[in-house]
Amino acid sequence: MGGRNCGRIRPNEGMKSSMMGARNVTGRGARGALVAAALFVAVSPLAVRAQAPALRGKVGAPPPAAATIANPAPATPAPAADTAPAPGPAPAVQAPRIMSESVAAVVNDDIISTYDLAQRMRLLIATSGVQPTADTMQQFQQEALVSLVDEHLQVQELKRVQKDQKITIIATDDEILEELAGMAQQNNLKPDGFIAALKSQGISQDTLYDQIRAQMSWQRWIRGRYGSRLRIGEDQIKATQARLAAAASKPQYQISEVFLDAGRLGGMDQATKGAAQLVAQMQQGAPFASVARQFSASATAAAGGDAGWIGQGEMPAEVDAVLDQLRPGQLSPPIPVRDGVYIIYLRDKRSGAGQTLVSLKQVAIALPPTATQADIDTANSKLLAVRSQIKGCADLEATAGKTPGVVAGDLGEAEVADLSPEFKDAATHLSVGQLSQPIRTKVGLHVLGVCGKRAAGGAQTDHDQIENRLTGQQLSMISRRYMRDLRNSATIETR
Repeated sequence: MGGRNCGRIRPNEGMKSSMMGARNVTGRGARGALVAAALFVAVSPLAVRAQAPALRGKVGAPPPAAATIANPAPATPAPAADTAPAPGPAPAVQAPRIMSESVAAVVNDDIISTYDLAQRMRLLIATSGVQPTADTMQQFQQEALVSLVDEHLQVQELKRVQKDQKITIIATDDEILEELAGMAQQNNLKPDGFIAALKSQGISQDTLYDQIRAQMSWQRWIRGRYGSRLRIGEDQIKATQARLAAAASKPQYQISEVFLDAGRLGGMDQATKGAAQLVAQMQQGAPFASVARQFSASATAAAGGDAGWIGQGEMPAEVDAVLDQLRPGQLSPPIPVRDGVYIIYLRDKRSGAGQTLVSLKQVAIALPPTATQADIDTANSKLLAVRSQIKGCADLEATAGKTPGVVAGDLGEAEVADLSPEFKDAATHLSVGQLSQPIRTKVGLHVLGVCGKRAAGGAQTDHDQIENRLTGQQLSMISRRYMRDLRNSATIETR
């Protein structure tokens, strides 16, 4: 074994390699022969998710018909990401002479064998729907090895934390069996039947257990350590609500995404090449959702890449420019951005709403049109005093009810255009959660509270949904930085 280099993957002497700042692993002669030999049996796609909290899906579900790719291919309607006729037979993978098992990599003295690597490649092929060909085998090998290295680093770190802090983090066999039971139920199988279905694809039970254990445990640690420390401020939530409300009149896109992290795969060239191969496979029938679960570095991977409805400005500018040119059913070409490459599948698109719906509450004092200026001034002072005590829509009615002569109520949801002129200006210019100054009408004096805004015909994103989304984004970023630090400080050698 050659000397060790901390913070990068080191090949043996005489072996050619391209280091991804320590991470780009390409095929080697002996290891490639071993892996190809272990994979010579044709493998049918499974729709099992590879992300631990979402390892769910139909075993043997057919992939979709090929989605069209925008520019240069013409757009034609494509089905949803998990439905379509089954593709033709997988291209045969030539089986070289079987060789004895050897070492594929060493991660801080932990060994990854060529058997481990071949097993993970089988799992990738079975669960992604990507056909094993001469062009894709290297990508399978690279992704399998990178994933195994990351999981070894994660488990090593978790064992260190368990020892230092005297806590239990790593998932037990019982917890893994519970996850498998859920997977089996979704496939109308018992756990034993589900494992048997995977074994029929040449995938050992331990291979699946090891992947689930690493991913469940790592996510538990990240959420447990950092989740309670994260503070999503009200200013962040209100800013997001304001941005969503402002974007309501612009086109919106329902998308699925695959993001290949250039830092994880060895640079932009490798990420772009890998993205092009995945696009080609999805055009040939590989299900987008299955590809996303196995290859995407985005937080949406566990949901099959489903990013839901988005508006302009929510994705990098490079992605926004492509989205504007796509039609529903089209698959984008690889889209390079600052730190990786996106593949976007546009599921639906809707024009910006012409109307805005607003949810209002009010605090009011009844005053006739003939009220004197003195009466108006008195009512105005009382309303301002109540207004200063109100924190938001949640406590508006309870707070106002403590003051005699003041009434409060929920005005419901209405289109801004349908409001009275006195209320329309306030509803238009106030942000969600803000209160107006006292407004004089023919029936009294009113303070309006804007409790929500959304595009007519669009779904409203509430406070908790926004907070959960922002929290998920922060935890995903923390996890990626944590893994980057572990890789940089590790000694990783490949054979």
